[in-house]
Amino acid sequence: QVQVVESGGGLVQAGGSLRLSCAASGRTFSSDAMGWFRQAPGKEREIVARIMWSGGSTYYADSVKGRFTISGTKAKNTVYLQMNSLRPEDTAVYYCAAGSNYYYSGEYDYWGQGTQVTVSS
Repeated sequence: QVQVVESGGGLVQAGGSLRLSCAASGRTFSSDAMGWFRQAPGKEREIVARIMWSGGSTYYADSVKGRFTISGTKAKNTVYLQMNSLRPEDTAVYYCAAGSNYYYSGEYDYWGQGTQVTVSS
């Protein structure tokens, strides 16, 4: 059984910062990629950022480029999302996802329950 647990959400004023953390744990689980998604009320879930451990490549949605930074460690199946210059439109539930074969499948195997991020204007 693999568990993905996020933390670090909360309420912040526009222009502020938050750091989200995520850890995927399981006796034999090893990820090759981890990502952050978000879903705002009434909207579809969207990718925010992704990191692939092999080579350390990252991807960011255009809406967060230059403001958010994804980082982490493969050895601990842990990923972080540093969010700066937050805007009210960043308000959403943020989900962490982990993939064991993302390089070939393009899919994530495990998802967290989500953490709420609210940015007030």
